[in-house]
Amino acid sequence: MPFVTTPDGVEIYYTEAGSGQPIVLSHGWPLSSDAWQVELKVFSDAGYRVVAHDRRGHGRSEKTAVGHDMDTYARDLAAVVEALDLRDVVVMGHSTGGGEVVRYAARYADGRVARVVTFGAVPPQMVKSETNPDGLPIEVFDGIRENVLKDRSQFWKDLAESFFGANHGRDVSQGEKDDFWRQGMLVNLVAAYDCVKVFSETEFTDDLKALDVPVLIAHGDDDQIVPIGASALKAAELVKDGTLKVYPGAPHAVHGDYREALHRDVLAWLAG
Repeated sequence: MPFVTTPDGVEIYYTEAGSGQPIVLSHGWPLSSDAWQVELKVFSDAGYRVVAHDRRGHGRSEKTAVGHDMDTYARDLAAVVEALDLRDVVVMGHSTGGGEVVRYAARYADGRVARVVTFGAVPPQMVKSETNPDGLPIEVFDGIRENVLKDRSQFWKDLAESFFGANHGRDVSQGEKDDFWRQGMLVNLVAAYDCVKVFSETEFTDDLKALDVPVLIAHGDDDQIVPIGASALKAAELVKDGTLKVYPGAPHAVHGDYREALHRDVLAWLAG
């Protein structure tokens, strides 16, 4: 299997398809590059070289207990991009991965990034604070950590309901839910636990302001995991050259009719 070794010696798995301008995909928590299998085909068929990696501690990457902070995640992404010598890159991230690509593009890309795309992404910040009164209370994230420790297998099954919007009546197959559980079970416990702090407490305001390339911010207005009001709507006001695309009724998961609409819109935006 293809791996890149990070500067601190961690093995990062990646997969790729196609040729052309590179698109690099960063997955959400607690998933892996397997979450991007459809995008690997659709975007490569459209003429792009598509690369997706497993975040450290996730999927097939090294199950390390160290380095679970957003700067390290972004540096790991930089290691993959540089090892493959990718330039004129479109970075796309979902959820936690949206934060990862924003931090990477703002601080570690070294001129390699041409565009940024986020789906259901966590920036500018998820947790509620004095400076972020619209965020979610810390108790929400404490509860996530508690469930990860207590019974992560059952927690992934429970979380899938709101992740896909099945609890709001969306048609989601048992297979989709099972695959979410499967990917979640590949994360080592330390990574799953520590990443909660990363995606909830990292502050991205300065990163969003620093982006000097076009940014597409896509978000479902029925996202129960990363509510749109405290994320995409604010992020769109912070970037210099941003396009906000809101999908009525869409959940957090890139799934079903929402996924198909995203593909069309992303490809059209890239071609524009």
